[in-house]
Amino acid sequence: MYDTLSPEEVQLIKTATAFAAGQIEPYATDWELHRRVPIETFKAAADAGLTGLLVPKLLGGRDASHVAVAKVLEELSQACLAFTFGLWVHNNLVNVIARSGSQNQIDRYLPEMLAGRRVGAFCITEPGTGSDATAISTRAEKVSNGWRLNGEKAWVTNSVCADVFAVYAQTNPDKGWRGIACFLVDGNAQGLERGAPYTMSGGHAMGVSGLRIEDILVPETGMLFGPGNGFKAAMRAINLARTFVAALCCGILKASLETALTYCAERQAFGKPILSNQGLQWELADVATDLEAARLLLYRAAFALDRGEESIAESAHAKKFASRVAFTGISQCMQAMGAAGLRTDTPLFRHLATAKMTHYMDGTTEIQNVVISREILKEYGIRAE
Repeated sequence: MYDTLSPEEVQLIKTATAFAAGQIEPYATDWELHRRVPIETFKAAADAGLTGLLVPKLLGGRDASHVAVAKVLEELSQACLAFTFGLWVHNNLVNVIARSGSQNQIDRYLPEMLAGRRVGAFCITEPGTGSDATAISTRAEKVSNGWRLNGEKAWVTNSVCADVFAVYAQTNPDKGWRGIACFLVDGNAQGLERGAPYTMSGGHAMGVSGLRIEDILVPETGMLFGPGNGFKAAMRAINLARTFVAALCCGILKASLETALTYCAERQAFGKPILSNQGLQWELADVATDLEAARLLLYRAAFALDRGEESIAESAHAKKFASRVAFTGISQCMQAMGAAGLRTDTPLFRHLATAKMTHYMDGTTEIQNVVISREILKEYGIRAE
């Protein structure tokens, strides 16, 4: 993998590794236990050059390859998946604005978002839609000076601290997905009401909540994607995110395996390290094998993206498998450590909770099976039901 990276990308990965060790790892457990969203760490990430990973250099970004970004996220997530996922969501929106936004939108949002002074969020999921993104009911009504938005969004990552929301709304229900558009809404817009942060089993650093949208007026200049292009743009962003969720899974699985191995090498039982027991060795060897396999699927998807391919099936395979083995593998690591694996002075309790969350991020595991099945059936000329 490293043979394909530029010297700048290798340095970027080293920066991410150092940032994770110095700015995330020492505080991640405190964020979780006290349900904190670390805004100050977002700013620090921006200062380290981690907020415009895919943005062209001419616009102030790093213009890194997808392979390099995957490795950056893998390194960061070893310290905290929740913070890293929120940072990725921000990166994703910054990249979308940089590559698809108008000059007005680029000038208005990009400098502040790259500097970490404004945080971004996507608003797609709704309380009643779940996995069916085509069923968006948030309405965008055309008015003389732009658009009026009304509706409700759920499971919005970064909602607690976001200053820029990409809101997907239906402009014409009769057109189905072809009527969906996307609008940029400021966090202080009149009519935007943030719900209380969700209380979850983990992942509180990503600041998830719902949003209520009541008669928000968005000017024409606030439309990021028009009807017909909004849904397609959302699917492209989600497909890209699936690859990087796989990277996050690899990161927390690697960190958990290393924690378990270190503990088991030091823990004595019956006069010898418990890691000298073959049964335990084999248990952790299975985790190591799953990690290697997940990485191969991850970087296959990332390489496909770098070749300009859609990587639909590759990304779905990577996300599905990596999330599965992360959850089971971290559970095995906890078991290897015995009751010590439950303690909050190890990161495994955080990693296990967020590993389960990855089964729902950017499409559930079941949705990945739908995507994979469609791609398989294409080869046989069969249309999926």
